[in-house]
Amino acid sequence: MNSTKIIINAKSKSYPIYFGNNILSQAGKLINKNIPNVNKVSIVVDKKVPKTLLKKLIKTLHKYKVKIYFFNVSEKIKNFNTAQRLIENLIKDNLNRSDCIIAFGGGVIGDLAGFASSLTKRGMNFINIPTTLLAQVDASIGGKTAVNSKQGKNLIGTFYQPDFVLTDISMLKSLSYREMICGYAEILKHSMIMDRKFFFFLTKNAEKIVTQRNLKLLKIAIIKSCKIKAKIILKDEKEKNSRKILNFGHTFGHGFEGAKNFSKKLNHGESVLLGMLAAINFAYRRKFFSASDLNLITKHYNKLNLPMKIKKIFKKSEIKKILNFMKKDKKNLNNKINLILIKKIGSKPIEKLVSDIEILNFLKKYYNQ
Repeated sequence: MNSTKIIINAKSKSYPIYFGNNILSQAGKLINKNIPNVNKVSIVVDKKVPKTLLKKLIKTLHKYKVKIYFFNVSEKIKNFNTAQRLIENLIKDNLNRSDCIIAFGGGVIGDLAGFASSLTKRGMNFINIPTTLLAQVDASIGGKTAVNSKQGKNLIGTFYQPDFVLTDISMLKSLSYREMICGYAEILKHSMIMDRKFFFFLTKNAEKIVTQRNLKLLKIAIIKSCKIKAKIILKDEKEKNSRKILNFGHTFGHGFEGAKNFSKKLNHGESVLLGMLAAINFAYRRKFFSASDLNLITKHYNKLNLPMKIKKIFKKSEIKKILNFMKKDKKNLNNKINLILIKKIGSKPIEKLVSDIEILNFLKKYYNQ
């Protein structure tokens, strides 16, 4: 099998991630290798996943009894009611704990299927086959599962590691440019919080990775990004301490996303890109982020035409709505907003507790920048 494998040695469970081109056809063999007692397989799939890919997956599962659950995916389906319906169907179809659930789609499907797997019969075998760049470099690694609350994003969830992850990079050819940018946001984030050299690699190759879909460079970027995230979560699997640095850009980002009601007007990656730039500008205004690095990042954003100006997306009257969602972030402490900030590209992020008044005043000034 022409693939690369890395092992995630989480405290609760060790599992492999397989990377390669056209390795979806190996799914059945990998199930037999990693969880040999499986009889029934339930596939939780995004309806937008190309039918050719789903057929390819089903073909490789010919030894198993297969049940498929289709979902019209958006952030709005990622709620407790949807999860409960899925769990009830899994129980109705009489899946045993030795059987398995496959998430086949992007981050929403991975979160939903993983969440259901963690709760059904107190824990089912779970396989993640991410079909988007965002899911391949972020959502499929680390064991976070969650659904959204009316109060905010990912506030109801569990930590539940998969049995393995299969990352077929060739599937990314079917993605739109906007979806590629969505995933690239997390790759860029990983470089900015941990690896300055990787940031310059991305600066040199970003257009080939995002626009041209160069599979060789994509594989390098995806594996490097996954290794960075894996290194962080191995030290802090359940986000009690150092894992929080992965939320760089996400506190502002979830505020932006929530203010647009988690709609298609602003996807997760676009929100994170806006959020990282906002966090960097906040740090710069507080005089602990360098002007030269801010210039490097701004050039990188301009080169790929990444979202930069919140004024182009929000009305000034929506700033308080952004703040309200930021105040509900699960990382906050003592009624203060917990921002993850960096001092320079590649430096270890720091936590900074900031009052909502400070954030509001910053957003008002930043809006007009």
